[in-house]
Amino acid sequence: MESDERQVNALFEYATEGIVLTNSRGEIVLVNPAASKLFEYEKDELLGQPIETLIPGRFHGQHENYRKGFYKHPSNRTMGHGRDLFAKTRNGREFPVEVSLSHYKQKDEQFVIAFIVDITSRKKAEQELLDQKSQLEQITADMRKLNAELETKVEDRTLILREALQELERSQTELSEALNKEKELNEIKSRFVSMASHEFRTPLSTVLSSASLIGKYTQSEDQEKRDKHIRRIRDSVKHLNVLLEDFLSLGKLEEGRIKAEAVTFNVREFLAEVVDEMNLILKPQQTIQTSCEGTSNFHTDSRLLRNIIINLLSNAIKFSPEGATIWLQLQNANGELRLSVKDQGMGISEEDQQHLFSSFFRAKNVVNIEGTGLGLHIVKRYVELLNGAISLQSELNAGTTVTIVLKSLED
Repeated sequence: MESDERQVNALFEYATEGIVLTNSRGEIVLVNPAASKLFEYEKDELLGQPIETLIPGRFHGQHENYRKGFYKHPSNRTMGHGRDLFAKTRNGREFPVEVSLSHYKQKDEQFVIAFIVDITSRKKAEQELLDQKSQLEQITADMRKLNAELETKVEDRTLILREALQELERSQTELSEALNKEKELNEIKSRFVSMASHEFRTPLSTVLSSASLIGKYTQSEDQEKRDKHIRRIRDSVKHLNVLLEDFLSLGKLEEGRIKAEAVTFNVREFLAEVVDEMNLILKPQQTIQTSCEGTSNFHTDSRLLRNIIINLLSNAIKFSPEGATIWLQLQNANGELRLSVKDQGMGISEEDQQHLFSSFFRAKNVVNIEGTGLGLHIVKRYVELLNGAISLQSELNAGTTVTIVLKSLED
């Protein structure tokens, strides 16, 4: 027993957390050295003082009510539970803390043990993350300024470029709004910064250099050179828009702002419209072969389904060579829609396949091809919103097949 008591005393005396014991009247009856150091009091100086001595004055009234309620209905409470908490030292300095509570009875009197940890360093780290968010907002503002300058220089030369810049401006505004509301500043934030800084650099450099050169071609015989740089700017702006759309879609999904809104529509007409749109971005001699079997109508969110098909076809086009065939097959029967996209592309290794639906992941054999690593992740999230399932089969240098199975969303 004496050995056990010595061990308990050692745990109390040498614990790195502050430990404070109070009685049923909220008076401090015991503190360990770590607590004395934390609150900058001498040993035994706190004994007999109300626990509110260690709490900023503006919280006293509220804390007394919480304390009385706790003694009426005592329970153990773990670290980080509930509100942001603050403590104060002897000289009045305030600092953020985490507190966990335990309780016990002795001789019919209720005692409460508080374990207290200073989380100033953690709060500082959180502030640094918020500062990173501000830096991202500044990047967005700089890009908006760049767009305005480009529009001024080339607006009188091409309507196509002006429309592309306006679309980029709208996309940037939406991205800015998404970033302002972004709450998760840890892993996704750091990956976003790394990916954005890498992917934005090349198209932005192209836009800047071409915009600068356009101003030098002032003669009518220079029109061919002007057209060349306008095409380069337009292609770069389109690429930037794709990047921004991916980041924006991910932000909306993380915030839960995308909901399925089911309607009944003709899948044959729907599929034909999507394929007509994708035919515009095919590489030379590439073709899309489609087949649509079963009934005509299906009930689901056609907007999300359209985004899924466009994303899958875009991947098939991007990763397949010129002259390749891409197969798009759809079966609609018994309230189930089965859709598959098969390509003749470079394929995906077995090692990489298990990570393909993760955000920002890119297979080892496509690192030199532009992209964000968000496409399949977003597709999977859309499929989940539609209560569906997605699967993938692939072999290196033999192509990839992605299959989607959706149930009708009718009640």
